[in-house]
Amino acid sequence: MRVVFMGTPEFAVPSLKALFEMENVEVVGVFTQPDRPVGRGRKVEITPVKREAEEHNVPVFQFERVRKQEGLDAMRALKPDIVVTAAFGQILSKKLLEVPRLGTVNVHASLLPRHRGAAPINWAIISGDKVTGVTTMLTDAGLDTGDMLLKKEVIIEENETAGQLTQRLSLVGAELLRETLSAFIRGEIVPVKQNEEEMTYDPMMTKELGKIDWTKTAGEIDCLVRGVNPWPGAFSRMNGDVIKVWLTKKYEKATDEAPGTVIAASAKEGLIVACGNGETIEIVEMQAPNAKRMTAKAYLSGKKLGARFDEE
Repeated sequence: MRVVFMGTPEFAVPSLKALFEMENVEVVGVFTQPDRPVGRGRKVEITPVKREAEEHNVPVFQFERVRKQEGLDAMRALKPDIVVTAAFGQILSKKLLEVPRLGTVNVHASLLPRHRGAAPINWAIISGDKVTGVTTMLTDAGLDTGDMLLKKEVIIEENETAGQLTQRLSLVGAELLRETLSAFIRGEIVPVKQNEEEMTYDPMMTKELGKIDWTKTAGEIDCLVRGVNPWPGAFSRMNGDVIKVWLTKKYEKATDEAPGTVIAASAKEGLIVACGNGETIEIVEMQAPNAKRMTAKAYLSGKKLGARFDEE
């Protein structure tokens, strides 16, 4: 069976590896996003999927817009029986979806129809979900609206970050892809329509999304901090400086201070901040401007902070 794979980040790599390991599957081409400059040095880095494909000497295609004619021509030339996508990062056109004989199977990191969109793992944590998972589905012209094939549930750990959950779900997704393709090819899976009444759609991640709203409860703030870790990262401002917040935990002490007020700030007590609903939260790990990421207690052993967050 001739398979074309479309994916870009680390999340997609285990699924591509699974295809390489499957019997009677030939990966004839890989589509991935163009290489981009990253970091302060703006050094161009190849995508994780491209790196994996090159190790197996598979042709790699990188189009800014795969929907355009050059992308369509490249796909047609490969004559795939099936296309597999996992966090590719571009919307496929109807013409492109018509190319593979058996259709296009997508590995989506949520329990559809909940958390459609480009960042389902982040939003599952930000939303305070206790359970998430992976869904394999048949891609159609809509955004994550296709018929579902198989699902696998995963419990979100209490202190789990989006980065950690992404790594776990990438492995779950790869195994689910194996099961899906094997059963789908044999005609043992009946696609199931999504219930539109249960649908949620989440926006793309932006840097500003990481700004902490101290009027939220401690639990909501903790979910945000974990949900935007490692990117874009949670932050708040104090005296005009941006303080990054990497790890928090609920502090079991009520307060009547205004949200954002620093309740305690010392190497012994740590950094405690007032939240909404009279709750408090401890900032466990932080990063001040031009400083490394460290525990708040370590930072406070030699530095001082202001009396309130969100002061410009």
